[in-house]
Amino acid sequence: MANVATNTVPFGAVATLRVVNAFVSVKESITEWNEARKTRKALSNLSDEMLSDIGLSRAEIANI
Repeated sequence: MANVATNTVPFGAVATLRVVNAFVSVKESITEWNEARKTRKALSNLSDEMLSDIGLSRAEIANI
């Protein structure tokens, strides 16, 4: 007969982990949004010539 190890977790540990993961996911989403916002703002401050130098047009900034 094989020995089978049964590990149990404390009551509520899985639910707590899911809540923590949800908060981490929200934080990551907000961080990504803010980075994209800062990038769009910096690109918007560039002249059309500078944007052309890096291969972008003013209309493409919104897609970033």
